[in-house]
Amino acid sequence: MLAIVGGTGLYEIPGLHIEERIRQTTPFGEPSGDILKGRYGSNEVLFLARHGSGHRLLPHEVNYRANVFALKQAGATMLLGFSAVGSLVIEVKPGDLAMPEQYVDWTRGQRQRTFFGGGVAAHVSTAKPVSAALVDAVQAAAQRAGHAVHRGLTYACVEGPRLGTQAESHMLRQAGCHLVGMTNVPEVFLAREAQMAYATVGLVTDYDCWLDDAEQHVSVSGIFELYGKTLGKAAQVLDALLSHPLPQPETSIRSALATAMLTPDSALTPEQQAWMEVLRR
Repeated sequence: MLAIVGGTGLYEIPGLHIEERIRQTTPFGEPSGDILKGRYGSNEVLFLARHGSGHRLLPHEVNYRANVFALKQAGATMLLGFSAVGSLVIEVKPGDLAMPEQYVDWTRGQRQRTFFGGGVAAHVSTAKPVSAALVDAVQAAAQRAGHAVHRGLTYACVEGPRLGTQAESHMLRQAGCHLVGMTNVPEVFLAREAQMAYATVGLVTDYDCWLDDAEQHVSVSGIFELYGKTLGKAAQVLDALLSHPLPQPETSIRSALATAMLTPDSALTPEQQAWMEVLRR
């Protein structure tokens, strides 16, 4: 089943026939809000607003562990996120759609970034953190909808909530990053720990602040103005995706924990065994 995590401006999916509203707690705390379970065409879909109802959570305040765990517990095997991103390269323009396939974690340790620890040891490979099958499916959907999608990009995740300095923007460019945002980490890595295929559709709102032209520098008002326009493209791509059969997650992703666990099951507490069973589904 596909889970959609909506970012800024995407708090519902038009056309989703809601069958159930799931409100749950997790061993990792409360998710951002209720999970909506429903059907879109022939596909069963889950939806969760990343920032909560009314956009009340800043990026570093989102309980990413609870979100990913709750979606996995509700039956998700794939997670497609939508989020605002800034562009660090001239060819990826504001108003474009962009799908990162690599990540640089430039957050500052405020976020709980793994399910493991506290007596459960595992090291999960994230060399290829994104599901190529899911990216391929979204790109094909974009083509059907008449839109182009940049792919093969590297996303730098910064802590926020402040917008970055020009020096930071140049540093990320020199490091080989193409996009910058505040929300995809640790979401992408937690999805792999939960054996879920992951991809993100980035809605490019600005050129961050690396250009000398101050008119091009990111601002909150500018983000919302262009994001609203680009959201229409994203909705058309999502409709084209959900109107067709969805891909199957890669076997390597669905079995990511098979070679990652160090702690034997016999050493886990009953509570740890229970949440590990959810991650392994």
